[in-house]
Parts: sequence; structure tokens; C-alpha cells
Amino acid sequence: MSENSMPQDAAKTPEREPVTEVGAVVVPGSDAASATAGTAGTASVPARKIKLDGASSTEPMRPAGRLPLLPSDEELAAAVTTPVVAATPAAPTARAKTTARTTAEPANPAPTAPTPAAAGTAPTAAIGKTPVTEPVYVEANPTSMITMRPPAEDVAKRQAAMAKAANTKPVLTRVFQVLIAVFYPIVLLVLAIRLVTSSVFLWVEYHRPGFPADSFGFSTDDRITYGSYTIDYLLNFAPPRYLGDLVDKLGNPLFLAREVGHMADVKSVIVLAFLAGLVLAIVMLIGMIYLAPRTRGGIRRGLFAGSIATLALIIALGVFAVTGWEKFFTEFHKIFFADGTWTFYTDDTLIRLFPSQFWMDAGIFIGAFVLIVSSLTLAFTWPTKDRRRPKAAEVAASASASAAEPASAKRSGRRAA
Repeated sequence: MSENSMPQDAAKTPEREPVTEVGAVVVPGSDAASATAGTAGTASVPARKIKLDGASSTEPMRPAGRLPLLPSDEELAAAVTTPVVAATPAAPTARAKTTARTTAEPANPAPTAPTPAAAGTAPTAAIGKTPVTEPVYVEANPTSMITMRPPAEDVAKRQAAMAKAANTKPVLTRVFQVLIAVFYPIVLLVLAIRLVTSSVFLWVEYHRPGFPADSFGFSTDDRITYGSYTIDYLLNFAPPRYLGDLVDKLGNPLFLAREVGHMADVKSVIVLAFLAGLVLAIVMLIGMIYLAPRTRGGIRRGLFAGSIATLALIIALGVFAVTGWEKFFTEFHKIFFADGTWTFYTDDTLIRLFPSQFWMDAGIFIGAFVLIVSSLTLAFTWPTKDRRRPKAAEVAASASASAAEPASAKRSGRRAA
């Protein structure tokens, strides 16, 4: 310990000279100016002893050079403008060590500012070093972590809105579902007619057991040959002479003029039916492509309704055909053909190739095909509990997510608006 830190004995200490108080600092000696001039020429300047206001004369004195340095105005301004950095452990600097040593010594009342140095006195410490700044974490928004549950009334309103939005579909979605349901029986019926107007069905029909033979001399091979010409004429783009130029084994015309005229009318009806079925099938395909990513079960509901309509239609027509086939056949021809153009004699070629049994079998095949396909469609699109459950779960999940949404987001949206 230095003598400055030792407490002085009042008995051994010589009588003190009068002191001159300058602010809070007491300068020993009666003549401060002579003391300053006498020490200016020496090589080393002894540390000045300071006395704090209100301190007793028996308290220890400390050199001015060991007091903590206060930052200047420039240092304070630099510290304010310095950006805040993340907390990183750094090696203690010399200034930090000095501050630690000063803090470890016995504490005294807060010192006042030292007396300005007289002319010719060297400064006691260098000022200008940047003070060590403590890293501080600043939160961008102090209330960002605060969340509040919205009122029960708002939650109920949101749940009702979500349920209504889930059950409400766009107009175009409903339109496509209705079109699928309406077009389905027509497309299915046209497909069945296309299967009948084929050489395969003609061959199966002529070779099935119980099919009546021709009483005027056509063999099974003759029927298949001449009947294939008739089917091909209905499906190609050839003119009526395609049938009018055909002759039998004796060189006689195979079809009469009125028979060729009727087949031309049949071709017009068949072509229109096939074109209509193709267009409706394309519309259904477009509707399915539109409904697939936008609705859950939209295609299924459309096909389900269409299969029900198809079954009702085919059952009604089947009952009408079974109870009176002749009347059904006549009424059907009256719808598409003019009177007198579709009646022939029993020895005409069309009657010999396509007797009444052929049209009955064709009707049975069309009815059975439509009935089976529509029944399968109905079974695969039936709205079971498992198929209805995903939609209910989706609505419940949407309502829960809406209810759990923080109220702070809603308030911030209002402020932004």
C-alpha cells in the first residue's frame, strides 16, 4: 500500500496550512500559484490529492489518476450512433481492467468533477477511447407475441361463413353437374346403338340359334354379305348409289329405289345421332375436367343423378316395348320417318335381311346394355357414409382453423385498411 492509502495519524501529522477551496477540490499550500510554478520545472509531477465535499479529514486520499474516467460528449455521441450488435464474449480491454480494479476498492461518496489543471500541468489521462458498450437486445414489436382469442360471437360467425362457403358452389360447377346428369343417358343410348350397327352384332345375330331363316332363298353367307353392305353404307360417306348399284346372283338390282331412299333417311338419322352423342360426350369430358380439381365428388354426383335418370327412362321404354312391340316399333318410326317410306313387302331385300326378330333382338341388346352400365354407374357413385365423410371433415377443419386464427391478425388487417 502507498502512503496515500494509509490513514494519517492526527498526532504525527504536522499542522495543516490554510487551504484554498476551488469548487470541490482542496489544494494544499497557501500560495497555489507559487506551488504550481515550483512544480512546473520538475521532471515528475506528484499526484494531487483531492478531497470530496463532506468527507472527514481522517478519510484516506486517493490519487486523481486512479479515478474512473467519465466519457466525453463525443464518446457519448459515438456510443449512441453505434449499431447494436449481438452479444459476443470479448476479451477484457485495458480500460475494462482499470474499471474493475477501481470498482474493487472501497467505495466512497460519488466524486465531483476535478479542478481544471493549471497552466503547464500535464494531463492525467488520455481521453478519446471508445467506451465498451454492453450488447442490448431490442425487440421489434414488444406485443408481437401477445395473442388473444376472438369473442365467441366472432367465432360462431366465422364457422357459419365457412360452412356456407363449403356448401355453396359456383354457378358453372352446378351447370356442369346438371349437364353430366342430362347428357349421360343420351350418350349411353347412342353408344348402345353404335354397338348394334356393326358387322360383329350382325354376325352374332345371324348365327345365333333360333334366328329365322330366309324363306326366299338367302343363305347365311348371303345375309352376312348383303347385310354388311348395308351397315357399311350407314357408317361411310358414300352416296345412295352405294346400295343402288348392288345386284344379286342373277344380275337383278338388290335394293329397290324406295328401299335405297329409306336407307338414306336412316343414314341421316344415324349420322345425326352419332354426331350428337360425340358432342355431348366431349361436353361431359370438359365438365369432368373442370369439376375434378374444384369440387369433391362433383363428378360422382353428376353421374349418380344421370344413372338414376337413365334407369327410369330405360325401364319405362322397356315396359312399353314388352307390352306392345308392334306399337312401339311403329311409333318409333313415325317420329323419325315420313309415313309410307318405311313399310315394305315381305319379299323385299330389307325385310329378308332384317326381319322383325332382328329388331327385337337389337332392342333387347340396347336395353340390357344401358341397364347394366347405368346400374354399375349407380353402384359406384352411390353416396355412402365413407364418401360423405371427407366433405364433413373438410368443413370441420376449415371452421376450426378459422376459430383458432389470432385476433391480433384481424386487428392489424383493419389498421392496414
